[in-house]
Amino acid sequence: MLVPLRNLEGEVVGEVELRDDIFAAPIHEPVMHQALLRQLANARLGTADTKTRSDVSGGGKKPWRQKGTGRARQGSIRAPHWRKGGIVFGPHPRSYAQAMPRKMRRMALRSALSAKAAEEQIIVVQDLALDEPKAKAMRQVVDNLAGGGSALILLPERNEVVELSARNLPDVKTLRAHYLNVRDLLTYDYVVMPVSAIQAIESFLG
Repeated sequence: MLVPLRNLEGEVVGEVELRDDIFAAPIHEPVMHQALLRQLANARLGTADTKTRSDVSGGGKKPWRQKGTGRARQGSIRAPHWRKGGIVFGPHPRSYAQAMPRKMRRMALRSALSAKAAEEQIIVVQDLALDEPKAKAMRQVVDNLAGGGSALILLPERNEVVELSARNLPDVKTLRAHYLNVRDLLTYDYVVMPVSAIQAIESFLG
């Protein structure tokens, strides 16, 4: 498939060809959904913890004798039904990590890229280069290319000037192409990438 090639002013200066097996692949929504849930689950820390009756301090002495008081029998003031007692079935540290085969993960990425391409939300530029780290300059570039929408900027490698320029823009994120993921693709309106980033994507998704 052919998409317009633009400069940093947003003007069309040519065309660039994208591989159909990556940017025009069948869109598998269930696989995309599973990949997104997996990514969100793997980001959870799983550090929530509660104390059971054996962890709460105190309660070593029986509150009162077993019989003869007219009250219900009790063995510990730290039993779950007591105030400040232990918690029953509360959360404990655990891993929320989910496994997903590599072929399915890559299928999800191809589906997300194809969905973006079908909506004409992939913007290819000749070269994404700025003279100095400046948020105002990056804001102007994003407005020229994305028309005010949020943008995910894919870079083939580390570019400190571009990354620093976009760092304080709330609706712009820079990401190296090898860290491409479904969550970021679905979060931002447009995907902006130089030609060299396309080659990096095709190298591991092709």
